[in-house]
Amino acid sequence: MPTVVAPVPATPDGSGVPRHVAIIMDGNGRWAKARGLPRTAGHRRGVDTVREIVRASGELGIEYLTLFGFSTENWKRPLEEVNFLMGLLRHYLRAELETLAKEGARLRIVGEREGLAADIVDMIKAAEDRTRANARINLSIALNYGGRADIVQAARHMAAAAARGELPPDAIDERLLERHLLTCELPEPDLLIRTGGEQRISNFLLWQSAYTELVFSDALWPDFSKADLEHAIAEFRRRERRYGAVAG
Repeated sequence: MPTVVAPVPATPDGSGVPRHVAIIMDGNGRWAKARGLPRTAGHRRGVDTVREIVRASGELGIEYLTLFGFSTENWKRPLEEVNFLMGLLRHYLRAELETLAKEGARLRIVGEREGLAADIVDMIKAAEDRTRANARINLSIALNYGGRADIVQAARHMAAAAARGELPPDAIDERLLERHLLTCELPEPDLLIRTGGEQRISNFLLWQSAYTELVFSDALWPDFSKADLEHAIAEFRRRERRYGAVAG
């Protein structure tokens, strides 16, 4: 169960750099196929892009960066590929932890820990503890995460509290549900970018993205650069965020 805290306010308007950018990192497999390489080569190159975009986000003043690393649906992929991805995660946590700590990044892993290997769970806890005091940029990696599952687990926790007599059903509202989501410590995304040319959000941050600006980039994730990120931010700045109201 996530720690229940008051939600972080989102950026009130679309001026300047978005406070919270979320990215669906798509295109590793197609990048590798275009070069006659195995899909694993695309995933390996994608980790290099993660490093580059985390650094670029800090330089641009983005306060929160959330990356869709592994969804609940990705378990359906071939076992060899899943095992490779878990190995890449282990490598990332070992190789990048001290760099993240020195650069002032706080790392969170957002998703269900159940089902992950015990050593990965231990590494996640150690990484989160090591970077907890950092505040330059908040890096969240969604791992074993699905938007629908997130809403369901929040509903279950509230239902259990109601069954115990601890929560009157009429006290359940949007704000309370948000406090039970796995992302309860994060503001809602201002900008969601999907790389790879596809135009869907694939069960990522469904509740949280109700008023998020969406930008779809044709760049495959291994090719996604700081310039592509800046282009997405420029598009974000051109949007008028009305949150359901009419233009002033």
